[in-house]
Amino acid sequence: MGIIVWLIVGGVVGWLASLIMRTDAQQGILMNIVVGIVGAVIAGLVLGKGNINQGLTVETFLWSLLGAVVLLAVVNLIRRGSVR
Repeated sequence: MGIIVWLIVGGVVGWLASLIMRTDAQQGILMNIVVGIVGAVIAGLVLGKGNINQGLTVETFLWSLLGAVVLLAVVNLIRRGSVR
């Protein structure tokens, strides 16, 4: 059941992060899921905040979204030389 939650929440988080960073046209659903899951891992490990494995709450969702936005900002910085 945890993997299904990861995929659904990861997709939503990745999609919202791509809308915020204006990279939605460049990403498909698979990349949105990957960005959302990696964003949740970043939030859990690097920021030391709760992740979606500890339970899906508004707080863990927002921390995962922040992690995904940071991930997309770093990728944009590397690829284009600007955060956007």
